[in-house]
Amino acid sequence: MRLLRAVEGSVLWLQGSNGAAVGNLRREARAQGVAPERLIFKPRQQEAKDYLARLKLADLFLDTLPYNAHATASDTLCLGVPLVTCLGRAFPGRVAASVLQAAGLPELVTHSLAQYEELAWSLATNGERLAAVRAKLERNRLTEPLFDAKRFTRDLEVAYTTMWERQQAGKPPAHFAVGS
Repeated sequence: MRLLRAVEGSVLWLQGSNGAAVGNLRREARAQGVAPERLIFKPRQQEAKDYLARLKLADLFLDTLPYNAHATASDTLCLGVPLVTCLGRAFPGRVAASVLQAAGLPELVTHSLAQYEELAWSLATNGERLAAVRAKLERNRLTEPLFDAKRFTRDLEVAYTTMWERQQAGKPPAHFAVGS
């Protein structure tokens, strides 16, 4: 709500169709000094093309805690939309940070809610900074592991082969790294 108050004309898109939850969130927005219509609730899209088309319209994706975006984080970045996350304590809250690392954008990972809010505000109010992040994201699509399906496939095949060879040789499971 602080971000919505601080960023004039901004809206927050949320997925949801639960009437009670929508009503509660809109009521809380009003109590926090935010016009309830600035919370825009959209139902889950059945068609991938519709989901991706809507996602691409966002200026900035604000990730959640304690459960981060997973596949949606990858989709968002592949569409060229910057994502801001706060590193959580457990696996579900650390996924988006890993995705941002793989996209070559570690500067979009914050370590506290105060840092998260500051970064989101800065990107939302500084068009040049947001444009620079978008440009870096576009450049990274040519070089970073998140966007390289052939590399991922090759590395996954190496991992499977390594596991199979270890099993065939009677060796116990073990940690190993792959990567090209």
